Amino acid sequence: MTDNSNARRSRWRAPLGWIAGALVVAAAVVAAYFGGRRPEPAPTPAPAMAAADTAVGAAAQQPVMLTPAEAHRIGVTYAAATMTPVDHEVRTVGQVAYDERRVSTISSRLDGWVDSLYVNFTGQPVRRGEPTLTIYAPMAVAAEEELVLAKRLQAGVSHGTADAQRGAAELVSGARRRLSYWDIPAAEIAQVESTGVVRKNLTLRSPVSGVVVDKSVVAGQRIMAGDALYRVVDLSRVWIEGEVFERDLPGVRLGQTVDASFEALPGVTRTGRITFIAPTLNAETRTASVRVELTNPGLALKPGMFATLRMTIRGAPNTLSVPRAAVLSTGERNIVFVKRPDGMLEARDVTLGLAGDDRIAVLAGLSLGDTVVTSATFLIDAESNLDEALGGMGNMPGMDVAPAAKAGKAARPDTAPDMPGMPGMKAPTPHDHH
Repeated sequence: MTDNSNARRSRWRAPLGWIAGALVVAAAVVAAYFGGRRPEPAPTPAPAMAAADTAVGAAAQQPVMLTPAEAHRIGVTYAAATMTPVDHEVRTVGQVAYDERRVSTISSRLDGWVDSLYVNFTGQPVRRGEPTLTIYAPMAVAAEEELVLAKRLQAGVSHGTADAQRGAAELVSGARRRLSYWDIPAAEIAQVESTGVVRKNLTLRSPVSGVVVDKSVVAGQRIMAGDALYRVVDLSRVWIEGEVFERDLPGVRLGQTVDASFEALPGVTRTGRITFIAPTLNAETRTASVRVELTNPGLALKPGMFATLRMTIRGAPNTLSVPRAAVLSTGERNIVFVKRPDGMLEARDVTLGLAGDDRIAVLAGLSLGDTVVTSATFLIDAESNLDEALGGMGNMPGMDVAPAAKAGKAARPDTAPDMPGMPGMKAPTPHDHH
């Protein structure tokens, strides 16, 4: 009994050893296989999807079809491209300034000392011929004395020879002329001749009517010939100096009418004309100076006041234009939606010209009589882009219709496709979850 048991154990021991060895070898092979495999790289987006995205972004906008009810609901209106001049208003800020042609300086042509002042503060109004100051001028006194002596000599030789009378007359004329060259009024010279009395002080009078804007003299001061003692400005007419941008200069011309309004004079508008356009441009501000001349009744306009200038720039008479609301600007393109004969709204690129307050010139992209959308253009543009985007997505993987559906066949719900990389292994279906 014991011998038989040992024999059976010996017969089974040999096959079990072979099986264990085979399992060890198999385990080693599996470990080596899986350990040596490199991790698969993460899947990259399909080239077709990236291409589709690019195509959608760069594709042209698609025409849009709106029924009358839809157009009415979103407020679509239309207008025709017509030959209408494009006028626009240019508005700029200006400042009231003196009319430089109406500025006068009061000065003496003689050296002397100021004796008294009749105009003794800045801002004082003066009239033409009014006295401004008196000065003691030794040269004027000497010239008056010569005149008095010449008159006496002339009277003494009244019965003398012709040559003596002629010489005395020349002396009187020379003395009189010298005084007139120094701007001494003829009335004062005549008074010296008639009375024979030499006047110590010389009176300087204003040559113009206006307002004293600069005073550089005080009583007792010594003055030199040519010193500017007063500066007087006639403010009955003034200038307004403003700046016009480079893009608006082609429409600005001399003699053009300009309306000026002032913050200090609410509700008051003055009308003037452009009398000067600067021949050069400011390189930093890209503007050119313009000058408007205005009358100034009541001296209501004070130099230094700010003004708002408005001028209308007239466009060319034969200009193709559309309402400004018809143009949709994207920053890179200018688009209008044109209504085609079949009723479709087609996006069209246009080249723009001068823009007015209500209309804008179209240089290229439209023809006379084209009907364009003048309202709700943003909504139509969004609709056009959406249609194109959805159309482009049809080429993206996974966005197309299943082949079975295209063929008109219904796929069996209990039939699942093979799992990727595992032939024969079916993906789970809803019936598998139980």
